[in-house]
Amino acid sequence: MRNNTNGYIYYDYHKRSEKEEIIETAWKSVFNWLAVITGVLFIFVFVWSMFFRVIEVDGTSMQPTLDNGDKVVVYIFNYTPECGDIVVATSDDDTVLIKRVVASSGQIVDIDYDSNIISVDSKKINEDYIDSADMNIHDDEIEYPHAVAENSLFLMGDNRNSSKDSRSSDIGDIDTESVLGKVVFRISSDYNIY
Repeated sequence: MRNNTNGYIYYDYHKRSEKEEIIETAWKSVFNWLAVITGVLFIFVFVWSMFFRVIEVDGTSMQPTLDNGDKVVVYIFNYTPECGDIVVATSDDDTVLIKRVVASSGQIVDIDYDSNIISVDSKKINEDYIDSADMNIHDDEIEYPHAVAENSLFLMGDNRNSSKDSRSSDIGDIDTESVLGKVVFRISSDYNIY
């Protein structure tokens, strides 16, 4: 209510009580926070989808590094493969491979199955990530020494006795265009982060 100079009393129907103003301010604050959280989630999902993928490991060819059923986060944006990286790639028959880069375009790979030694450009590679250096000879083995084709990679699984990889003429060298990305970390099947 308010008094007017001419003696009449008017009631202001639009004036709210202090309690109503507090409630309205609280709701505005809640909506503002929801808008901020929604925006942040949208940006996170957009960035995640542009830069990363989650892929499940199928098989034992990368043991002990990766186990069957592990989920791996793969970095996919503007990635250039390097020797020693674990990559996700597709073969000619669209099979998804998770293997380690042993050699790249133009390098010479030599595998001595008698001594279980892998050499790249005549230098034995250090493989502290494998449990056993023993390797079975593939029935469809390529000939060594082997020159990796241009714009290609020579990939091998860490579990050398249970991995169909570039040693097999069915797979051979993998075109770098077929590489989807690099494994940056794993979430194991028991949800431990590697």
